[in-house]
Amino acid sequence: MTAIRHSARTPGLLRGALGTIYAARIVFVWLLLAIGLALAIASGWNWYKAWNDNRTIAALAAGQNVEIRADTASPPVLFARAYYLLQRDRIGEAQLLLDQANFRADDKTRVAMLYDDGNARLRATFAAIEQGKFDRATSLVNLAKADYEQALRLDPGTWDVKYNMDVAARLVRDLPVITPSEEPMQQEPRKDLWSDLPGIPRGAP
Repeated sequence: MTAIRHSARTPGLLRGALGTIYAARIVFVWLLLAIGLALAIASGWNWYKAWNDNRTIAALAAGQNVEIRADTASPPVLFARAYYLLQRDRIGEAQLLLDQANFRADDKTRVAMLYDDGNARLRATFAAIEQGKFDRATSLVNLAKADYEQALRLDPGTWDVKYNMDVAARLVRDLPVITPSEEPMQQEPRKDLWSDLPGIPRGAP
């Protein structure tokens, strides 16, 4: 009798095991579908972000004043917006983007942004010298020099940065020291101030 009862339970146990396996297969299939859907959504979102970034970069390159969110913009968009601003001597606004890039951008992008920022400040330095505003020129050229120094720490082999760093260093050396008693409006710009320099700043912007 015991053997008969045991034999009778066997089909029930088998059906239960098969049911469990079938349910597990269904769960596994749905899990695969969910993972596939999540990957498709992520891929679509990444594609949209890349498309939107490229559109923003193209608009900025075309001279359109496209505003961006500095705290969420991708490094290429930060670079494009900063370049747009620096071309228009909006150095203060570009500095905010450079600060963001220092946290999130790769070294190559940071070097390019520092180089452009330094160039903008160096151009402003020459303009201040031509106006006889040597105190302002001194402040600007030191900021430009700091940009180039930081860029060279990230990439010591960048020749263009080294070149403009040399320009900035010579200006720091040759600019007159302004004392508090001097009247800025009475200063005359020196015609030979940068006569021995290798050239004016080159590169973008």
